[in-house]
Amino acid sequence: MDTFEEINAKGFADEYIDPALDLFDEIERLKKEKNAVVLAHYYQEPDIQDIADYIGDSLGLSQQAAKTDADIIVFAGVHFMAETAKILSPQKKVLLPDIKAGCSLADSCPPHLFRKFKEKYPDHLVITYVNCTAELKALSDIVCTSSNAVQIVESLPKDQKIIFGPDKNLGAYVAKKTGRDLVLWNGACMVHEIFSREKITRIRERYPQAKLLAHPECEEVILEMADYIGSTTGLLKYATKSSEKEFIVATESGILHQMQKDNPDKIFIPAPPNNQCACNDCPHMKRNTLEKLYLCMKNELPEITVPEHIIQQAVKPIERMLAISAQLGL
Repeated sequence: MDTFEEINAKGFADEYIDPALDLFDEIERLKKEKNAVVLAHYYQEPDIQDIADYIGDSLGLSQQAAKTDADIIVFAGVHFMAETAKILSPQKKVLLPDIKAGCSLADSCPPHLFRKFKEKYPDHLVITYVNCTAELKALSDIVCTSSNAVQIVESLPKDQKIIFGPDKNLGAYVAKKTGRDLVLWNGACMVHEIFSREKITRIRERYPQAKLLAHPECEEVILEMADYIGSTTGLLKYATKSSEKEFIVATESGILHQMQKDNPDKIFIPAPPNNQCACNDCPHMKRNTLEKLYLCMKNELPEITVPEHIIQQAVKPIERMLAISAQLGL
């Protein structure tokens, strides 16, 4: 017989689903039956975004995870996001539709190597981007998101020395915006590093009126071209408030679903990557499907667990981020 760990890893992903089943209705039924809430990132497939109780970026999702009164949090995102929810709500059951939904950025910063890196700078405060493992958060002083990274750095004394990780592109952007000299870990997101300057230039020739919107995880060469730089929520708000009608979007293509829903009269074009794909998808985010979401809620697996000692250490920098964000009205 399989152990709990083996069953949890499988997550019943291969379980038969009657094709006649209305998954939207079934998921809504399970939400009520189990007092469950579905949190989804903007990069999830459209069906999951449409069934979610809350859609947002890392900051908004963290805030929701901290205050929800649901018994079960179903996190339609990637592993580090579900871990963050568990850290903030350790008494709740946290589920992830696909246990293999990881993150290239989180993988680029192994905690044991970061610990040694941190030891080289004993007088530095450590700020880590939320896109990292629970173990890395436990090694941090403050966690940040792309929505609040600049403001968090600016809230600290100007003479405070800072290590910023794991995303070197976001770190470089924050350093440029704040004028601070940050020590950067050499990590990056595979999705945001693949955009092609040449292909974007060619698309702009076809759409000369289009504004280029870019996430700060993109490389500097892309950010230099951008008309607006911001988190996924920031990009969505900018597109909605802008009087412009055409936008080229340099981030994971899942955000285009909400952009189009909120702005049916506008045109959104995914920025082309430096490969043969038509758009830029995160293979980890796209591991989650409506079918896996249903099975996850039905069987209450895979479940995310975090060791108690990691929770105790990691919750402090996350709560510090939430407190600073609340003070700044973010």
